[in-house]
Amino acid sequence: MSQQFDVIVIGLGAFGSSAVGELAARGVRVLGIEQFTPAHALGSSHGETRIIRKAYFEHPDYVPLLHESYRLWSELETWSGESLYQETGLVLSGPGEGETVRGAIHAATLHNLRCDVLTADRAGQRFPTFQFPEHHTVLFEEQAGYLRVEQCVSTQLARAEALGADLRFGELVRSWSIDGNSQVRVQTDKDHYSAERLIVTAGAWSDRLLHESLANIPPCRSSSEVTASAFPTLRVVRKVQCWNRVEPIHRAALQAMPVYYFETAAGAFYGFPSLDGKSVKVAQHNRTEHDTIVSDPNLLDRELHHRDTVSIGNFVTQHLRGVGQEAIRHAVCMYTMTPDEHFLIDRHPCYGQVTFAAGFSGHGFKFAPVIGTALADLSLTGRSSLPVEFLSLSRFVD
Repeated sequence: MSQQFDVIVIGLGAFGSSAVGELAARGVRVLGIEQFTPAHALGSSHGETRIIRKAYFEHPDYVPLLHESYRLWSELETWSGESLYQETGLVLSGPGEGETVRGAIHAATLHNLRCDVLTADRAGQRFPTFQFPEHHTVLFEEQAGYLRVEQCVSTQLARAEALGADLRFGELVRSWSIDGNSQVRVQTDKDHYSAERLIVTAGAWSDRLLHESLANIPPCRSSSEVTASAFPTLRVVRKVQCWNRVEPIHRAALQAMPVYYFETAAGAFYGFPSLDGKSVKVAQHNRTEHDTIVSDPNLLDRELHHRDTVSIGNFVTQHLRGVGQEAIRHAVCMYTMTPDEHFLIDRHPCYGQVTFAAGFSGHGFKFAPVIGTALADLSLTGRSSLPVEFLSLSRFVD
């Protein structure tokens, strides 16, 4: 006989760990299932740090969600007594007409956010660690910094467990289905479970659990315009994060510098201050010819190759002072991409008891607590007061 719950959450990374905590806080009998260990380094939520910022150049509609996310991260810090967010400020650098600067200024203007706009010369005087191209416009956002990524996930899981969530690790979900009584059935490699509702937050494994199941179900019986055919293919992309050596004479400056994001002719790069005084983390955000599509997340190539470091090394040489060109360590993660590179958060188009969040496209981690809240809302009531409608499946309907 299967074990019965109110809600089952598949995947306990950034978003699943938040969702199980929010559900448990509401008194829901919730089961969380994760195929790996807590806060593992095999998906997308690892590598020490993630940037958090408010002047969101990707789309201004994210800004209200960011305000709430900042508040919820602060609440989690208060609950745990741990420091999860470090405010360093953020430097954005790029052509004035480029996506980054133009989009950030637009978001800041719409939402009354404080951003200092600087010429490259003035920015170089204010932030001497960086070398800015003469034609760049530079923005500085004070209320920005980084989140300690593994610690954030671990703390969300600790809160969920403290509130009564049942968490299972090292357990692989084989399949899910809906029975004749509209109950969700989840089969794992160890057991089987039942629940009234299901939430899927499986990261790079979402396509198997969502897209394939959606493609194989009969047409929806509802009159909704959103059917299984609206669900886009999710592409998983291999991405490398590098830690390059700090020159001792520049150690203090590199430990004190802000987080940054550069839009250059060679691509978009981002990075962080030195946490250990020995290295700095730097990575390339945009898709490149060297990025590979991951057909099976379990077979991800985690080795560092010369092709992975060339563009990062060139960026470091041209734009950072006191940082060596070669990586002394690295981590490989995965971006799960939607066609428009915006998140996908919605209920199943045919089964209202199934909710999902996927396709965070390399910029989702900072939103983890607010997305967990939205998922709990959608799962329990079918709607959320949070402004997440622009991230729904409906945008892919012709």
